[in-house]
Amino acid sequence: MTASQQPTASQDPTRIDALVIGAGFGGMYAVHKLSGMGLSVQGFEAGGDVGGVWYWNRYPGARCDLMSLDYCYSFSPDIEQEWTWSEQFAAQSEILAYANFVADRLDLRRHFLFETWVTGAAYDEAANVWRVTVDDGRVFEATYCVMASGPLSIPKGVPFDGADDFKGEILLAAKWPHTPVSFEGKRVGLVGTGSTGIQIVPEVAKTAGALTVFQRTPSFTLPMRNVTLEPDYVAELKRNYAGIRQVARNSPLGGVRPQSTRPFFSVTPEQRRALMEDSWARGGLSFLGTFSDLLVNPEANEQVAEFVRSKISEVVTDPVTAEKLKPRGYPIFARRPCLDTHYYETFNLPHVKLHDCLESPIVKITPAGLLTETGEVELDVLIFATGYDGLTGALLNFDVVGRGGLQLRDKWRDGAKSHLGLMIASFPNLFLVCGPNGPAALANIITLDQQNIDWIADAITHMRQEGLATIEPTEGAEQGWMDMVYGMAELTLVSKANTWYVGGNISGKPRGLSMYTGGFQRYSEACRLAAEKGYEDFVFEKAATKQGARSPETVG
Repeated sequence: MTASQQPTASQDPTRIDALVIGAGFGGMYAVHKLSGMGLSVQGFEAGGDVGGVWYWNRYPGARCDLMSLDYCYSFSPDIEQEWTWSEQFAAQSEILAYANFVADRLDLRRHFLFETWVTGAAYDEAANVWRVTVDDGRVFEATYCVMASGPLSIPKGVPFDGADDFKGEILLAAKWPHTPVSFEGKRVGLVGTGSTGIQIVPEVAKTAGALTVFQRTPSFTLPMRNVTLEPDYVAELKRNYAGIRQVARNSPLGGVRPQSTRPFFSVTPEQRRALMEDSWARGGLSFLGTFSDLLVNPEANEQVAEFVRSKISEVVTDPVTAEKLKPRGYPIFARRPCLDTHYYETFNLPHVKLHDCLESPIVKITPAGLLTETGEVELDVLIFATGYDGLTGALLNFDVVGRGGLQLRDKWRDGAKSHLGLMIASFPNLFLVCGPNGPAALANIITLDQQNIDWIADAITHMRQEGLATIEPTEGAEQGWMDMVYGMAELTLVSKANTWYVGGNISGKPRGLSMYTGGFQRYSEACRLAAEKGYEDFVFEKAATKQGARSPETVG
């Protein structure tokens, strides 16, 4: 449904069974799964169509750093056979085309209101419903509310003063225009060198008159070495999807990226070097899986990091620039691992310059460009690839109110808390998809989306069969899960870098790695056991009695 087809606002709430917030891959599958159970479902999406982050992220060079084989649904053999990927790592346009193909194939758009912002969600204890308000004043009520807003959907925006004074063009990578942007002959400044900035740089440099890359924290990036998928391979892949998906579901990553059980120091220095050279030549994230202990053994991690630094010096001809591009001060792969196509080579071009913001920080935006501590850089275009308010940003972007008027932002004041990353104590029938406290960014997101939604669907089926009105985790179960999540986080080097993983990119945000680091397979097993044990860690409330009373019931 498009914005022009949406009904006019009414004071009377629209009553349905389930609300789904978000039309990315998680929200699309949630709508498909729940409607297939016979539930009436209403979805909401701020964008103009399906696709989630891929609807917005249209910047030059936008491409998934997970293999296409992993970055797609596995619930429908028919869709697997009907859709064909053209590259090992798909570009944004192809991923969005895939999302549209699935939406068409399953007739999903009829369940969504697009260009619709949710402004509030509150639980009504008397009626046992979630009441959701949208930006035009309409109100919807439902028994179940599914938050499928994604871990990366609220951009940071422009982080400096003076944006309104700039005479040129300001572009946000996360909200890129849907019309072509020309950089021909222009002076372009790019702020941010995470995975997005690393993809943008080589593309913009092709036509820009001058490109200045403003770098604060350099990222470790590996060569993607993308390839076109040949027809014979695609046919072979389609014949073997079932087995491939089984392996993925039983892997720590929820995907099929190569992983070794080989500790770094279990082989000789010569063998280690040969293994790293081989992984580097093959490209992709295979390098991360070369050794098994890179995120728990600091000495092994540093030796691998130094190998990658040496590769930068081999590519970048100016030694000063090469040194500035070398990440130091945090473990390799503790920040999001990046994949690139000729990123370092771009700095050999005469019209491309690196500005080190650690040496000369940005002060503000001026009418003519960017003012740094060492002077002004005049620019025609400013691109900000400064990331997102990850994991919790979308969930706290509007008021979410649970039992007793408890605000989610108050409950999460010191950090996100949930049970299994799926449900929150004092927020009955509110379900999270790929939220904080689960594997989130540490697992294949679409495999995780499907696993989360299948668990949610099973819980709702159980409730409907048993005549139960609500489900929520006990406080004890929630705290026990969080103790485990925090304890496991201390054992991994992922928690040792100041990244969006730990809230380090947002001023005032509580610090801490609130993701489950035990791997997708163990996480999925924990979720499965929670259900098989009769939901003993959850409290249920029975449906209304004849007298209209409701009674809580702890199952287990």
